[in-house]
Amino acid sequence: MQKLSRADIASSLQSVPLWSRQGAMISRTFQFADFVASIKFVNAISKRAEKACHHPDIDIRWNKVTLRLSTHDAGGLTGKDFLLARECDGIAAAAAKPKS
Repeated sequence: MQKLSRADIASSLQSVPLWSRQGAMISRTFQFADFVASIKFVNAISKRAEKACHHPDIDIRWNKVTLRLSTHDAGGLTGKDFLLARECDGIAAAAAKPKS
């Protein structure tokens, strides 16, 4: 996968407004009700990341999970990063919905 241009990165960031660029990475911190909910989120992300062979850097702090994405073998941000970011947003939104 080819590294995105600055213009492509700026455009792609619009599709993930809660993520921020930090050099050659994008990052977002998710907040959950408690540690168990945070771990459930990480487990769901890990299954998706493993399937895609695209693994985020993960930092877990009780009810907060920070994800950082970069395509290391491309040397920066690619479409894979923004695709996984959108999927992480969807997983977090689904986890926040009350179960009926």
